[in-house]
Amino acid sequence: MSTSLKLTRIGTSTGAVLPKEMLVRMKVEKGDTLYAIETAEGYLITPYDPAIEDELKAGREFMKDYRDAFKELAK
Repeated sequence: MSTSLKLTRIGTSTGAVLPKEMLVRMKVEKGDTLYAIETAEGYLITPYDPAIEDELKAGREFMKDYRDAFKELAK
């Protein structure tokens, strides 16, 4: 799916207007934060903080390393 965005002047800056359908599919609304992640193909706009993904990955690795300890703590 491809959607074009129109750039518009917002004060002394430039902004993009996101169509309502795109906001609904991304599950975001006014006041939410979007992240622009640079990729080899261009930019990816996402509501998910890329730093959180790194933290989750580290947490999963930690939990895997200490699986037995977590199992005992769960009792």
